[in-house]
Amino acid sequence: MKISVVILTKNEEKNIEDCIKSLDFCNETIVIDDNSTDKTIELAKSLGSRVFLRDLNADFAAQRNFGLSLARGEWVLFIDADERIPQELKKEILKKLKLPSVVKGYFLRRKDFLWGKELKFGETASASFLRLARGGFGKWKRKVHEVWEVEGQKAILKNPILHYPHQTLREFISEINFYSTLSAEENLKVAKTSSILKVIFWPKFKFLHNFLLRLGILDWTYGFVIAMMMSFHSFLSWSKQWIRQERN
Repeated sequence: MKISVVILTKNEEKNIEDCIKSLDFCNETIVIDDNSTDKTIELAKSLGSRVFLRDLNADFAAQRNFGLSLARGEWVLFIDADERIPQELKKEILKKLKLPSVVKGYFLRRKDFLWGKELKFGETASASFLRLARGGFGKWKRKVHEVWEVEGQKAILKNPILHYPHQTLREFISEINFYSTLSAEENLKVAKTSSILKVIFWPKFKFLHNFLLRLGILDWTYGFVIAMMMSFHSFLSWSKQWIRQERN
């Protein structure tokens, strides 16, 4: 039983070492790099990774599918550079994959840490993502907020990935601006429409949903910041889409 892991990178020198070192149970590490200008490539190669340079072209699904095509393992795991696999999850993965099973893919939970604080509530608290599947199965879809569609039986693992996203406010805002643009483009592609009402009211609903209904308030100031930023993401996405619709 061999496991290949695929990591997408772009200027991740501050993350890539810790990420790769947490994947020591995998047989092959593949890094798909979007033309980094820092030491990401050098560090990844020094840790034994196979590194491939490929333009992102604002399409995360295509980037992941490229990585999937290169994987030689019986199982393929997708991890982001700002994520880590803790010991408990390593043991669980190895145990599950050694047992005879008809399962084709596994959903993984994720535990978020913002500026040193573990977030226990809010938008991502109960989320799980299909990140581990048999090699040769499925395909990634959507340019942004991409999903791995794998046919067959799936299960969910108990132990979470550790996630350390946007560790500065500047980085957080920059990422929101980038992803909101891709989100607007994807919505246009699938014929979703924006409106001035969505621009005004949807971000407010998003904030209330995350801060109150999903109990982000229990994460105190951190929960408030996350809820505000995700509301801002919603505002930018619907606004950018509305502007493009009006221009057309």
